[in-house]
Amino acid sequence: MRYNKQPTDITTQLAMLKQRGLIVNDEDTALKQLASISYFRLASYWRLFEIDTTNHQFVSGTRLEDVISLYNFDKKLRTIIFTAIQDIEVALRTRIIHFFSLDHGAFWFMDASKFTNRTIFQTCIDNIQNELNRSKEEFLQEHFAKYDSPSMPPVWKTLEVVSFGNLSKLYANMKDTNVKKEVARSMGLPKYDYMESWLRSLTVLRNCCAHHGRVWNRRFPAMPQLPSRLPLSWVDTSHIRPMKLYAQLCTILYLEQNIVPNSNIKQQLLELFKDYPNVSLRRMGFPHGWESEPLWTPKIH
Repeated sequence: MRYNKQPTDITTQLAMLKQRGLIVNDEDTALKQLASISYFRLASYWRLFEIDTTNHQFVSGTRLEDVISLYNFDKKLRTIIFTAIQDIEVALRTRIIHFFSLDHGAFWFMDASKFTNRTIFQTCIDNIQNELNRSKEEFLQEHFAKYDSPSMPPVWKTLEVVSFGNLSKLYANMKDTNVKKEVARSMGLPKYDYMESWLRSLTVLRNCCAHHGRVWNRRFPAMPQLPSRLPLSWVDTSHIRPMKLYAQLCTILYLEQNIVPNSNIKQQLLELFKDYPNVSLRRMGFPHGWESEPLWTPKIH
């Protein structure tokens, strides 16, 4: 079937939403909101309020303010998550550089023999070279002005400009499982395959946040392994759906315990949930009784 719908202006879009039953109390404000947040971006949030997804009729009493509130909740949630993943990324970068370089030297990331999959290795090297070429960091420019061999700077300079995704792939592809265990244990995880799994899922979540994608009520394809026990404060995993956001928020809070002393990420999340009491946490995979889990219990100062 050929797509033949034509573009519509914002006034027409608003009229169509009203015709479908959406209550709009302030049309001027509504037009400004639609001019700043696209129709189909908001559609991800008002789908919750539709009677069905075919005719797109809204549940009686649904207001545009309800949709915008859910959108704003998700935007604030992404900001908190992105900040937390930055903490994790910087810590992981530092520990990979430290542990691997002590055992394998300054240029281990360029040695194909140290990696399991040659194709993944080559892809990583190509990506690293592109990232080095794009970078305007002064420490790299100074390095290339002084040295011409090897072709890339040492790991403690090069990996500082490598993406989280590339960093995750390098770690997963390394042959030396003993060093991988050291990195994982330094992050509070007893097994490196937990670390690999968590990094894959957090990479997808980070990219979703970076591109302003909806995280509320999303099903994520990369799911973290959820061990029943861990050395630090953790959760009961028996009723967690690993494809939902709750699972990833648990991995974030777990890692934050180890890498950010006195982290306030948990408090920010709890305050956000309190500020938006009408937002369904269940749709993010929060199980019954989650607030009593040791990982989610607020610290007493």
